[in-house]
Amino acid sequence: MRRISFRLAAAVLSTFLAAVPARAAQGIAMQGEPELPPGYTHFPYANPDAPKGGAITYCVVGTFDNLNPFIIKSLRTTARGVIDIIYGNLVFETLMARNYDEAFGLYGLLADDVKMDPDRKWIEFHLDPKAKWSDGEPVTPEDVLFTYDTYTEKGRPPYSDRMKKVAKLEKTGERSVKFTFNDKADREFPLIIAMTPIIPKHAFDKETFDRTTLKPVIGSGPYTIAEVKPGDRIVFKRNPDYWGKDIPAKRGFDNYDQITVQYFLNANAMTEAFKKGICAIDTETDPVKRERDLDFPAYKQGKVVAETFQSGIPPVVNGFLFNTRLKKFADPAVRRALGMLYDFEWANKNLFDGKFTRTMSYWQGSELSALGHPASEKEKALLAPFPGRVPPDVMDGTWRPPVTDGSGQDRKVLKAAYDVLKTAGYHIEGGHMVDPQGQPFGFEILTSSQEEERLAALYQRTLAKLGIEVTIRALDGDQIQSRKQRFDFDVLIGSTGFTNSLSPGIEQIGRWGSASANVEGSFNLAGVADPAVDAAIEAMLNARQKDDFVAAVRVLDRLLISGNYMVPMQHNTEQWIAYWAYMAHPDKTSLYGYQLPTWWRKAN
Repeated sequence: MRRISFRLAAAVLSTFLAAVPARAAQGIAMQGEPELPPGYTHFPYANPDAPKGGAITYCVVGTFDNLNPFIIKSLRTTARGVIDIIYGNLVFETLMARNYDEAFGLYGLLADDVKMDPDRKWIEFHLDPKAKWSDGEPVTPEDVLFTYDTYTEKGRPPYSDRMKKVAKLEKTGERSVKFTFNDKADREFPLIIAMTPIIPKHAFDKETFDRTTLKPVIGSGPYTIAEVKPGDRIVFKRNPDYWGKDIPAKRGFDNYDQITVQYFLNANAMTEAFKKGICAIDTETDPVKRERDLDFPAYKQGKVVAETFQSGIPPVVNGFLFNTRLKKFADPAVRRALGMLYDFEWANKNLFDGKFTRTMSYWQGSELSALGHPASEKEKALLAPFPGRVPPDVMDGTWRPPVTDGSGQDRKVLKAAYDVLKTAGYHIEGGHMVDPQGQPFGFEILTSSQEEERLAALYQRTLAKLGIEVTIRALDGDQIQSRKQRFDFDVLIGSTGFTNSLSPGIEQIGRWGSASANVEGSFNLAGVADPAVDAAIEAMLNARQKDDFVAAVRVLDRLLISGNYMVPMQHNTEQWIAYWAYMAHPDKTSLYGYQLPTWWRKAN
C-alpha cells in the first residue's frame, strides 16, 4: 500500500484548492456555507410586510458632540444611530449585512454578489447598480478605495488598521473592487472587510476627516440626519428614496418615518422618562428593579408591555474590571484573591430575588466555554509554549468560584482569599491590608447608577473585613465614557461591553490583545498584554476546521478565567424589555435575541 507524506498531501490539497474557481455568491459564512439559500426573500426574523410609518424615540445614557464614528476624537461621545449594533446602521452601510439568525453569515447589501477564493487570499465585491448615497449620487468602487485610504490615514482603530492586512486594493470593473490579502490576514478578515462601513468620496475631505463634526453627514443608509442638538438629541428621518428598501437583507427593516435618540445623564432619569412616555423602550437586567419600575399607571392600564425574549448566545459579562496597567493590580495572585471575595450568593438572595446565574465563563452556556470541558489535546498543544499559565482545575473544566454561605461574612472564603494574598506578600497590619512594601492597599470603584452603587457597596463591605479600603465614586454617563477612553480608573463596574458571540473573531484583539492594551479609546479596558492570549486569538482567527476553532476559543476562555482580569458577577439567561403598546415586533426571535431594527409602530 502506497503512503503519501503529510507535506505531499498538503501540497496536493493546496493545488486542488487553488484550482477550484471562486464563484459569485449572495453570501459568505465564517464556518461552512451561509444558511440562507440562493434567492432568499428576507431574513427569518424580519416581517417583510411590516407597516411603515410613525415615529419612535430611543433613550440612552451619556452625551454626544460628534457625528463621525470613524475617528478617535470624541469616540465615546459620538452620536448613537449613525452606525449602531442596537438601533441599526441608520446612516452608513456596509458591503454585506449580517444575518443574526446564524453564528456568522453575511449577505449582499451595497454589494449584490461576492467572490472569494477557497483559501481566502482575496475577495471581490460587485456593487449593486441601485446603490446610491442619500444625495442621489451612485456608490462606486472609488468610494470603497477612498474609504480605506481615509481610514488608514485619518481613522481610528480598528478601521485604521484594516489596510495592514491588505496587499492590494483595486478597482476591477465598472462596479467591482477586489481586496488581495497579505500573510497577516486571518480567515475571518474577508468578513471584516465586508462589514466595514463605506463613506462617500464626494462628501468627505480626507484632510479634515479626523476632526469632530456636528454637520449632518451623507451616507447610503435608510435614514438622514434631520436635527442635531448636541448632548440632548439627534433626529433621523427615513429617506423616501432609500435605494435598498426592497433588497432581501433590508426587507422588513427600517419601519419608522422618524427615529429620535434622546440622551440622559443617568439611568434613573432615563427610566423616569420611559414611564412618562418619552422613551419607547426600557431594557432591564435587574429583576427587582424591573418589578419596581413596572409599578406605574401606564403598565397597569395595559399601555406598556413587559416581554421576555430568549437568546442563544453567551450572556453579557458584567463584573468588576481591574485596570492591570496599575501596579496594584499587576500581580495575578492579587486579582485572584479579589475575585474570590464577591459574594454572589448573598447578592442573588437579597438583591436579585434568586433569579440570576453566576457568571463564570466568557462563553458560558455554549460549546465554546471551558466550563465542563477538559482540555483537549489540541488545547494542550496551544498552551504548551506557556507552561503553568492555566491552573489544573481550569484545565480540566472543573473550576468554579467559591460558593459562600450567603451570610455576607463567610469566614472560610475570607480566609482562603487572605491566604492567596499572603502568598503575594500582603498582610494585615493595624487593621489595614498592606502590600509587600508596607503601603496600604485599596482602590476606587467607578459607578454610574444606583444599582451599580449597591453592588459596589456589597463588594466594599466584604473587602473591608480584610482591611482593604475601597472608595466608591458615582459619575454620570459622559464622565464614565471619558475615563474609560483614557484608562483613568482603578476598577469599573457594570457591563464592560464584553458581549461574546458564537463566532468570536478579530474583535477579541481589541478586547484582550497586546496590540490594543495601550491604545487610547480601545476596548481593552483591563490592559491585557499577554503572549499566551495573543497566541490563542491568532489560532482562533486562523482555524480552518470547527474543532480547531472551538479548541482555540476554549483556550482563550481558560486564559481569561485564569488571568482574573475581572470579577464576573451574574447574568440573566433571558432578555427583558418593556415597551409602549404602540410598538410591535415579528413573531420570530433571532438567534441573537430581539432585533429592534425590525420592529414597527402600530397604526394610531
